Amino acid sequence: MTRRLDSGLSEDDRVLWNLVARTARPLKGKMAVDIPDISAEARPTPSQPAQPVAGPAGAVKPKTQHVSHALDEPTLDKLSKGRLPIEGRVDLHGMTQDEAYSLLFSFLHRAHAGGIRYVLVITGKGSSSGSDGVLRRAVPAWLSTPAFRPLVSSHDHAARNHGGSGALYIRLRRIRS
Repeated sequence: MTRRLDSGLSEDDRVLWNLVARTARPLKGKMAVDIPDISAEARPTPSQPAQPVAGPAGAVKPKTQHVSHALDEPTLDKLSKGRLPIEGRVDLHGMTQDEAYSLLFSFLHRAHAGGIRYVLVITGKGSSSGSDGVLRRAVPAWLSTPAFRPLVSSHDHAARNHGGSGALYIRLRRIRS
């Protein structure tokens, strides 16, 4: 369940609205309204409460959002054909966002500490309620947050034989010696 703010919008709805409002142009003769920048890093994770962002009004921070890289084609091809081993696997089916976030973070942390390079995360397709799944949308976004950056090098959708759009291949970063 999403947390509601005073205005009745969830955090996700507020971010989406700010993105849409940023692209709108004012009518002739009307002044533009300054919309504060809300980056993905300022958004709370499912396990953290929302905190107000402090800063002077009108100050625009440079975008520092990390863009995660997709797996390169040769690696993706090797993973899908089984020529590159998937050394770990976690299934997030039927979990709430909080449970899935905690399990995913601890799993990736243990896998990274163990020197594992490629893992499979099964989110499920989530089409039972008529929409694409919450975890299917949320997990790729989580992987680009500061908490996961030291662990995750890149990720991409899995091949059909590994779960297709309901699963992700994740390449973990190498351990620095």
